[in-house]
Amino acid sequence: MECFGKHVCDGDERRTYDNGSKSRCRRELLSEYTIDTPDEKIYGKVLQNWDGIAKPLDGMGRFETITARIGAIIGTDEIDLTKKAVIIMCADNGIVEEGISQSGQEVTAAVARQMGKGLSSVGRMAASIGADTIPIDIGMNHQAPIQGVLDRKIRCGTRNFRKEPAMTEEETVRAIMTGIEAVAVCRDEGYRILATGEMGIGNTTTSSAVAAALLQCDADTVTGRGAGLSDEKLVHKRQIIADALEKYELAGADPFRILMTVGGLDIAGLAGVCIGGALYHIPIVLDGVISMTAALLADRIVPGTAKYLIASHKGKEPAVEVLMKELGAETVIDGKMALGEGTGAVMMMALIDMALCIYHGRTLFSDIRVEQYERYFG
Repeated sequence: MECFGKHVCDGDERRTYDNGSKSRCRRELLSEYTIDTPDEKIYGKVLQNWDGIAKPLDGMGRFETITARIGAIIGTDEIDLTKKAVIIMCADNGIVEEGISQSGQEVTAAVARQMGKGLSSVGRMAASIGADTIPIDIGMNHQAPIQGVLDRKIRCGTRNFRKEPAMTEEETVRAIMTGIEAVAVCRDEGYRILATGEMGIGNTTTSSAVAAALLQCDADTVTGRGAGLSDEKLVHKRQIIADALEKYELAGADPFRILMTVGGLDIAGLAGVCIGGALYHIPIVLDGVISMTAALLADRIVPGTAKYLIASHKGKEPAVEVLMKELGAETVIDGKMALGEGTGAVMMMALIDMALCIYHGRTLFSDIRVEQYERYFG
C-alpha cells in the first residue's frame, strides 16, 4: 500500500493531495459522481450456472443470489475473490467526554496497535481465510505513528457534538475521499472484494445519532448499549443523542450535514469506502451497525451505492434492522455479535468462499448421470 494517499480520485482523474494541507476537494464533488448499475446479464448468467450444478434448485439459498450480485458487480460470471482485504477505519470521538462509554480513547490506539501486528480479532480471522487487513488511522487522538497502521489522520478525534458540530465540511469531505481512495488503491493492487471495519471508542453513539437523523426516528429506537452500558448510562447516552438531534434540527436533514454534525471520521471514511466500491466495481461487505450507518449515508450522498454492498451479520445494536430495511438488504449471520473491527464481514467472506467452492467445482447433472431439474415459474 505504498502509494496510498498520494492522490485523491476525481472521477477517472487523479490529482495530488497533501493530507496536511487544505483539501482542494469540495462537497460538490461528491454530487458529481454517477453510479453504474451492476450488469444484470451477468447476474442472470451466474444464476443459470448455479441451476446447472448437480444440486436442488436454489439449494445454496441466498448464497446463489449473493454470488450473482458479486458477479454483476465485477462484470464476470467467472468469480475470483482470491485477493481480498478488510479496510479498518480507526478514529476517536469527542463525544466520549460526556461519559457515553465504559472506555477512554486510549483503548482505540491500544487496539490499533494490535491491528498493526495482525493480532487483533479481525486480524486473526482475516489471516485464517487469506484476507489482508488494512488498518487506517483516519482520526485517532494519538500523535505517534503506529507500526502497521496507515497514517491518514484528518485530525486527532472529532469535536464533542454536544457542544459543537463534530467536523467541518472540509474535514468531512477529506475523510470521505480517504475512503474512496483506499478502494482505488486496492483496485489497482488487484483486490476483488473488500470488507469494512472500524475501531473507535464512542462510535455506537455517533452511528446511532446519524441513524436516528437519517431515519427520522427517536434516539431510543436505534440506540443500544454499545460495549456494555448500564441502564443508567444507556438512558444518558440516548438523551445526549436526542438533545443533539433537537439542537441541530437534524431529523430528515441533508445527509452530509448530519454526518458533519454528529458523525465520526471513521463513519465518513467508511462511507467513502462504500462509494469507492460503487465507483470502481468492487463489492463491499458491510460489518455491523457503524458500517451499515456509513452505507446508508453513502447511498444518500451518492445514490446507487447500495447496489454494490453486501450485508453480513445482524449484530446486537437495535439500529441494524431499521438500517437494513432502508438499504433494501438482508443479513445472513445472526450470531448476536458485537465485536466490531470488521469481524462479522470477514466471517461473511469466509461463507462466500465456501459457496464459491461449489460454484467453481461445477459438478454437473451430466457428470453424475442425473437429469437436470427444471425451473418452473408461476
